[in-house]
Amino acid sequence: MTINQLLEQKLSAAIEALYGQQPVGQPLQLQPTRKEFTGDFTVIVFPLTRLSRKKPEDTGEEIGQWLVANTPEIKAYNVIKGFLNLTLDSACWLNKLNEALDQPRFGLKSAGPDAPLVMVEFSSPNTNKPLHLGHVRNNLLGSSLCRLLEADGNKVFKTNIVNDRGIHICKSMLAWQKWGEGETPASSGKKGDHLVGDYYVAFDKHYKQEIAALMEQGMTKEAAEAASPLMAEARGMLLRWEAGDPEVRQLWATMNEWVYNGFDETYRKLGVAFDKIYYESQTYLPGKDKVLEGLDKGLFIRKEDGSVWADLTAEGLDQKVLLRADGTSVYMTQDIGTAALRFAEYPIDKMVYVVGNEQNYHFQVLSILLDKLGFSWGKDLVHFSYGMVELPEGKMKSREGTVVDADDLVEEMVTTARDTSRELGKLDGLSNEEAEAIAVMVGLGALKYFILKVDPRKNMTFNPKESIDFNGNTGPFIQYTHARIRSVLRKAEASDIQLPAAAPLVDDLSEKELYLIRLLNAFPDTVSEAAQAYSPAVVANYLYDLAKEYNQFYHDYSILKEENADKRTIRLLLSELTGRVLKNGMGLLGIDVPERM
Repeated sequence: MTINQLLEQKLSAAIEALYGQQPVGQPLQLQPTRKEFTGDFTVIVFPLTRLSRKKPEDTGEEIGQWLVANTPEIKAYNVIKGFLNLTLDSACWLNKLNEALDQPRFGLKSAGPDAPLVMVEFSSPNTNKPLHLGHVRNNLLGSSLCRLLEADGNKVFKTNIVNDRGIHICKSMLAWQKWGEGETPASSGKKGDHLVGDYYVAFDKHYKQEIAALMEQGMTKEAAEAASPLMAEARGMLLRWEAGDPEVRQLWATMNEWVYNGFDETYRKLGVAFDKIYYESQTYLPGKDKVLEGLDKGLFIRKEDGSVWADLTAEGLDQKVLLRADGTSVYMTQDIGTAALRFAEYPIDKMVYVVGNEQNYHFQVLSILLDKLGFSWGKDLVHFSYGMVELPEGKMKSREGTVVDADDLVEEMVTTARDTSRELGKLDGLSNEEAEAIAVMVGLGALKYFILKVDPRKNMTFNPKESIDFNGNTGPFIQYTHARIRSVLRKAEASDIQLPAAAPLVDDLSEKELYLIRLLNAFPDTVSEAAQAYSPAVVANYLYDLAKEYNQFYHDYSILKEENADKRTIRLLLSELTGRVLKNGMGLLGIDVPERM
């Protein structure tokens, strides 16, 4: 039984004994006591005055007196206005510390045989460009969300849908045909995704030049865009692809393979993996079949130009195109086909799409369309909508080649981590191999933590310089705290200090020691809260608070030089559990922590 469960049980008993009834229609409101007040847990008394028919202060006093008299775990209470603050006995907290120490996976649940299966889609790259900073946020959020859902007792299946067809892909292919001169990743020394991305930028450059030339001849911008020979060629290539033209298909397969090899390398650097990858080229046809099936059933309409639309005005939305006039499909068509395939293949209980908030409307429409098409799970899909990420210099544009490439970003982070760590003496005494491993760990940890500590629903600005700081709310600060703890424990072992499996029960723990135990005890609830709120930021900021609290404890109290053996043991076991929670918690964010630094 958790402390929260114990207190809720005792509160219910107190209310029953004092007032002869139980609150109906709302749970008891119990929360950790704010740091500026005395106590461990606070009961919000105001809702209970309807039962007591007394002032909040008097109600709190009565309940507090009953709890202290009837609950050995509660040693004191105080009432401030309508808030009852409860202080637990040291033995209660030490028992909780020992329970946690006895669990190697403290705070992390395991999925049972009947656990729900949650499928999470994330990444969703296009094969016309390399992964960039925006993709990095998507991949880190999606990957961390999967770990959190698993740690909360779910079975998780990680999927990716690669947008490997469409006009944007044809732009890169056409540009390579025109100006590539047979260039390959091997001949150029470039990663394949970078090479193909260069041709996407080249297409846009020539297209803009073409538009400018047509406008000089007197055309409006709209007329020039409609008359563009280059764009007409790209559209023609897309039609040839959909018709199965062997030459176009061969070029498409070759260039996509270059990109996939590049993607795989970037995924490895980021520590991202998938259980299954779907490809739009394999799902758009089932999607078209579903759309045509819906058309036959009168769910959709065909317009005079031959295009197929969903009329969603009855749902308060507008009309949405599902098939273009030339018969080619759109993203919505592909998503319908992909969803149908997934639910046919796997017994999915919940489907989560990790996609930026610019697609909120898209997923609102997708949910409605899937429901209309008879998929009972359609209306229950979850769009994990996250904000955009920018640099201090502003937004990024793929077509203009102004994006921050994911590989370049990782390399920059590792270089900065290496230089900063060396400058601060964090790598002193380490071999070159150890120093490099820590530089990679710190660089990636800084990148991941800086992105994941922000509420995913908010837009954010990523500042590489701010992220690598060994002080403040950063990944390196937490990593260094873990290394510090491991150093303390190594010194204890070197001094032949043997740690028992459980902490001795003492009565004179300090406020800082008790607060640290209380904070550690909150880890399981924090993991569940983060998973259920789809927010890795909840865990990230908890870990910062824990690391900050441990460092204050480390500076204020002697550990290895403490003469009282029981106190020294408790402080070492507190260090052991803090290190374990930091390691497991950072692992949920996809971040490794060093043993030494």
